[in-house]
Amino acid sequence: MNYLTVENISKSYGELTLFEGVSFSIHKDQKIAFVAKNGTGKTSILNILSGDDEPDSGSVTYRNDIKVSFLSQDPKFDANLTVEEAIFVSDNPILKVISNYEKALLNPDDSEAYQKAFEAMERHQAWDFETLYKQILYKLKLDNLSQKISTLSGGQKKRLALANALINKPDLLILDEPTNHLDLEMIEWLEAFFAKENITLFMVTHDRYFLERVCNEIIELDEGQLYSYKGNYSYYLEKREARIEQESVEVGKAKQLFKKELDWMRRQPKARTTKSKSRIDDFADIKHRAHQRRNDHQVQLELNMERLGSKILEFHNVSKAFKDKTILKGFDYTFKKGERVGIIGKNGTGKTTFLNILTQTDKPNSGKVVKGDTVKFGYYTQNGITIKPEQKVIDVIREFGDYIPLKKGRQISAQQLLERFLFSRKKQYDFVEKLSGGERKRLYLCTVLIQNPNFLILDEPTNDLDIVTLNVLEEFLLDFPGCIIVVSHDRYFMDKVVDHLFIFKGDGNVEDFPGNYTDYRVYEDSQPAIQNNTEDKKEKKSWKQNEANKLSYNEEKELKNIESKLNSLAFDKKELESKFDNPELSQDDINKLSVQLQEIIDIIEAKEARWFELSSKLED
Repeated sequence: MNYLTVENISKSYGELTLFEGVSFSIHKDQKIAFVAKNGTGKTSILNILSGDDEPDSGSVTYRNDIKVSFLSQDPKFDANLTVEEAIFVSDNPILKVISNYEKALLNPDDSEAYQKAFEAMERHQAWDFETLYKQILYKLKLDNLSQKISTLSGGQKKRLALANALINKPDLLILDEPTNHLDLEMIEWLEAFFAKENITLFMVTHDRYFLERVCNEIIELDEGQLYSYKGNYSYYLEKREARIEQESVEVGKAKQLFKKELDWMRRQPKARTTKSKSRIDDFADIKHRAHQRRNDHQVQLELNMERLGSKILEFHNVSKAFKDKTILKGFDYTFKKGERVGIIGKNGTGKTTFLNILTQTDKPNSGKVVKGDTVKFGYYTQNGITIKPEQKVIDVIREFGDYIPLKKGRQISAQQLLERFLFSRKKQYDFVEKLSGGERKRLYLCTVLIQNPNFLILDEPTNDLDIVTLNVLEEFLLDFPGCIIVVSHDRYFMDKVVDHLFIFKGDGNVEDFPGNYTDYRVYEDSQPAIQNNTEDKKEKKSWKQNEANKLSYNEEKELKNIESKLNSLAFDKKELESKFDNPELSQDDINKLSVQLQEIIDIIEAKEARWFELSSKLED
């Protein structure tokens, strides 16, 4: 079943043509990744699909009866809404049923309204859906439903937009970098979610493990041409390399033919037969094919870094906390030459604070950090480059000098340096504010590296970088002779670059694991195997008991609904209790909250009593 058809779309900005004649279609159950270099039009195509932009030519046609959701890089919300209100403002009819039921629970005296809301939940089979949407919010760390949108960080807004898209259960979901602002646990949960949910996907992502495990087709926009690969990321890499090799062979043959035809043209045959005229007409096409060149330059930079001395960086009994959140607790570590450390942990466990303490832009509460005299940090932060009005790309680099020193007394011009970082001479005179997100990150990376650091600190360096640039950056870092610390949720990148991990467990606990991310996951997955087997046995035993005792159909259904509702009520109780932490509450507010809390506790006790009553039948 066809969901979407894109026919011959093109897009230009002034003299810059991003793409033209692009056509593709999306069918039910496809999970497609769209791959292209930064600045070649990925986001523009997504904006056209979402209706936020229009193509200069061509058309985009959706099937009439499908539901489509979009996840943009910069989602927009009404700042005055709470997280819960932003969820329920959706057009999804089941969410409206759940919302009415939640309101009815808070007013137990109105039995008629409660009965009507309960029957609507039954009619729409909303119990499982309610559990699902609260699970999604919990997994994406959005459990404070009363928090105002205006107080959310950019990452929280992106996660809320993702939650909204998933909760609406669309037929077609279009995603722009869905793994940005997710920690590793969230990403792995999202992979599993897409594996079991019947959603058709079209996404732009740089997360290569996500591509490998989620997508079953990859569409690549390369040198203005569209190529489709029916497989995952490994298949794409294999077939792409074969395609480029074949193109190289064809260009070689075209060059030989071009030399032959050029010699014939220079002799300028006087007899203009029909055959010779046809040969002259074909000459232009042969010339074009012979002069085709791939723009596959690689980032190159021969650093003139100072050698590291015997003392590099030492942490001595370092502790750091903010109010009730502990980041480090008695942390000790001595860095050695050539260390490559990856840092992982859930959002909010203090990874960025640790980097700030390491670079001495923040101070510990106790303990000390000792930096060696020869250490020169290069700190790539999540903030990116500071854009100055009317500043051109070349001006950013010239702030460090017209010529940059390299090894062995050599030097390179600012223009040559930018070319090595994949900025053409023409692109160097573009305004920085007109660059794509990925191009700005590449320029920022250039400014960090040209200062010749010998200790690189990279905080989420892969966000917004295209796969081509990521591969090049990895190769560069593998040859980097100094120390490297990387905070990243890009598992593929971590596996390739780091030797061991600092795992931020929370509450100030940091574990040093000897291996890369895949090694760590294998280790972690092996730990709870015995526990999981025990849980499986318990579940099977419970199921057999249920079969043997045979509750009536209605009782089985009621028991299931009570279990689902108890989970939901426990979630609501926890949220309501958290509101008492607000020091600005008036006595009247406290009284109202106390009444609401008691009502929920009464409902929980009533449902638990009925649950025990039904459960006891299984044991009779």
